[in-house]
Amino acid sequence: MPYPAGHRATVKKNIIESARKLFNRHGFENVSIGQIMAGTGLTHGGFYTYFKGKSDLYAEVLGCFFTDPEWKDCWKGVHVDLSSTDVGPQVVRAYLSRQHLENVENSCPMTALPTDVARSNPRARQAFEEVFKGMVSVLERSLIQNGQTRRITAQALAALCVGGMVVARAVSDRRLADSLRDACMTVALQLGGWPNKKRSPQQRSKKINAGARRNPLTTSH
Repeated sequence: MPYPAGHRATVKKNIIESARKLFNRHGFENVSIGQIMAGTGLTHGGFYTYFKGKSDLYAEVLGCFFTDPEWKDCWKGVHVDLSSTDVGPQVVRAYLSRQHLENVENSCPMTALPTDVARSNPRARQAFEEVFKGMVSVLERSLIQNGQTRRITAQALAALCVGGMVVARAVSDRRLADSLRDACMTVALQLGGWPNKKRSPQQRSKKINAGARRNPLTTSH
């Protein structure tokens, strides 16, 4: 019985998804083809119907929502509308979010795999470069002019977001990781000329207290 239409594309997509999660979690060198195929419910031998080898697959794993329209937004509670006029600050907040920090398997590959890419073949390096360029282009679209050319600022913003998340992932102190993310987010939003909507604990406390004073149910008679 022949496979239904679209079967091959679906299987290939499932292999890429399985590999992406495993590579993000364990690194390229520590993941076998057998493990990747087990994640799809298929045998090791079926892999070579779709890819020449693990390095061939690796280049396709390096997609992200900047370049792949099929990439799903997997960071719970985080949404990026690529068609929005203010997509730049959305990307900064999403990329440096706690959800992205915690969801290692669904990371953007630029934060999980940079050292692997640097040691990999030219095709993987080119794929990484395309993802980074895609991020720069998205940021540039909604960048407010601030005395520098838009492309230079967008490149600096992208590097700050990626580098900030890489360092936050590398430290063991969770409070330090959160502080690093917040610092990078604040500077990135300032660099882009975008308002930082996140209120400090002191500001949130003032708002709560002000609300309580205005609430007649809390007013003594």
